[in-house]
Amino acid sequence: MNRILVYFSLFLFFFTSISKGQSPSDGLKIAFLADVHFQDLYGTLQDSDYKGIINPKNGKHTLLRTMESQLHSTRIFNENYFAFLAALDDIVQRGIKIVALPGDYSDDGQPLHIRGLKQILTDYTKKHGIQFFITTGNHDPAGPFAQESGKNDFLGSGGKRQPIFSKKGLYKSNSTNENAAVITQDIAKMGYLGITTELKDFGFFPKENDAFWATPFSTYSLDTYNYTKATEAASLTNRMYSVALGYSVPDVSYVVEPVPGLWLLAIDGNVYIPKKEAVENSKDSKEYSDASLGYNTVLSHKKHLIKWVGEISAEAKKRGKTLIAFSHFPMVEFNDDASPEIEKLMGKGKWQLDRVPKEEVAQTFADAGLKIHFGGHMHINDTGVRKTNNGNTLVNIQTPSLAAYIPAYKLLTIKENEVIEIETIAINEVPRFNELFDLYKMEYDFLKNQHTADIWNTAILETKNYHDFTDFHLKELVRLRFLPEDWPELFKNFMLNVSGEDLLILANMKSKVDDNTIINHKNNFEKEWKKAEKKVKQQLTDNQFNQSDFNWSGLELITDFYRIRSADELAIADIGKERIKQYQFIIASYLDHQKERNLNPKNQTAKNTILLLTILNKFLNGAPADHFFIDLKSGAIQN
Repeated sequence: MNRILVYFSLFLFFFTSISKGQSPSDGLKIAFLADVHFQDLYGTLQDSDYKGIINPKNGKHTLLRTMESQLHSTRIFNENYFAFLAALDDIVQRGIKIVALPGDYSDDGQPLHIRGLKQILTDYTKKHGIQFFITTGNHDPAGPFAQESGKNDFLGSGGKRQPIFSKKGLYKSNSTNENAAVITQDIAKMGYLGITTELKDFGFFPKENDAFWATPFSTYSLDTYNYTKATEAASLTNRMYSVALGYSVPDVSYVVEPVPGLWLLAIDGNVYIPKKEAVENSKDSKEYSDASLGYNTVLSHKKHLIKWVGEISAEAKKRGKTLIAFSHFPMVEFNDDASPEIEKLMGKGKWQLDRVPKEEVAQTFADAGLKIHFGGHMHINDTGVRKTNNGNTLVNIQTPSLAAYIPAYKLLTIKENEVIEIETIAINEVPRFNELFDLYKMEYDFLKNQHTADIWNTAILETKNYHDFTDFHLKELVRLRFLPEDWPELFKNFMLNVSGEDLLILANMKSKVDDNTIINHKNNFEKEWKKAEKKVKQQLTDNQFNQSDFNWSGLELITDFYRIRSADELAIADIGKERIKQYQFIIASYLDHQKERNLNPKNQTAKNTILLLTILNKFLNGAPADHFFIDLKSGAIQN
């Protein structure tokens, strides 16, 4: 049978198998928006006369961060405001009534931004009947308790930086590139109490029409449940646990049944570990480490969650509920199992490898009964699958950020027979995404007049849509931050001086000299180079490539490397299928010669090139991450 017909028949069989019978939640849709990092551009400081700077495009006072700061950050600070609204409008158009936010919906939980977020969520609830359910991220709160804070990179008058801090004396600067600091408590970091109080209507507290709502500390069951008991259990004083002797902190995990048959499990994965032995004042957030390591510290310091997840999973199964879990942190390795190679190439502690969950995390929660989990934190699009020795399977879905490349959210649809459909909805067109561009021009002119080094590229202000804006943001991030900070110096210089054709020729050379030396002194290896070049030309002809197809630079390869890592399958449209084929051809060429080139101790550059291409190969062959089905009974994924 023709291969296409075989695939089509298998798809028909699979699709037909999920269309028999009806479950209470059949067809129910849930949207997941992670890492929104909302900042209220048009918010009002309640205890300061400072209003921001006037945006000439609309005449409004605006509180925005500098372009310089967001092009050095893994997240966009300003334009994601408009992207969030565009995503919510898209959700409205699709008729989706349940939305989950897996943490980092704010950028450090300041009152200014939490108020703005609350207003937007309230408006969409009242106007469109959307139910929002949120959980905590390491940016909301940034510590277990309220703390003084601020930022020195708001954009101020004349294009200068504008420091805004919550307390006098908190920030001192002698720079002439800054305006005088603005002082306001609206920029302090809220703790659990402030955030859960402000946002109590979005899952942290029960609603009267919930069929069920519980916490890890509540003692009632579904059979004895009532709203009065749940309201009492929701009090923060009843949701504390001892993270260490003398240190009690909140855990605001909860499970809710917003519609019949669906249990949403919102896990608070934040773990704040004391930096030293018990002190008299354990309500000071500075006494704790941050929560960015996620589930690795849950295993060691928040074990009650594992027991509770097991109990909820068992109860959901017993009562025929569809259990969907979400939290801020990933539960499965998110580098397509390339983390060991990334560490060898980049070095220990680079590429946020400390955030990669241990294998024990996936095994533990899969055996606790979780089958599907939505995470965020990493601002990437990815799907991770783990099976345990006990026959359990956990699928971890990394939800992209609306503040990074490619901006998107995940859409889950509950089908029949315990089958889930997952779609990745890119937010490419965003109304008003360029509303701040005139202000950035003012900033750029100031930086240029100050002869600032490595100034950002103003071509970003010529982008035509939000997709292109985030793509440009990633490219500038590669140039200004990732290349200088992550890459070994010699290998970085090598990659910035080679073309695709050079890489192919080097793969076919048998010199014992380091590849970096060969590239820098080609004339000394002319005979060997030409011999390998002739061989490569024949290989290209045999595989129906043109030599000109490989004229691209090493920097382009590195940029596409980050695109694929960030967006997975979604990046292919930007890179192009033909370029992907060229990368795959180079990967095959190097892997064919891996043994002879890897064994040469003098050719570290060749070893690094093999590592890079091995990582890229794993990225290109990971689990489906765009549009796919999950059979919750077997754990099977159908692309």
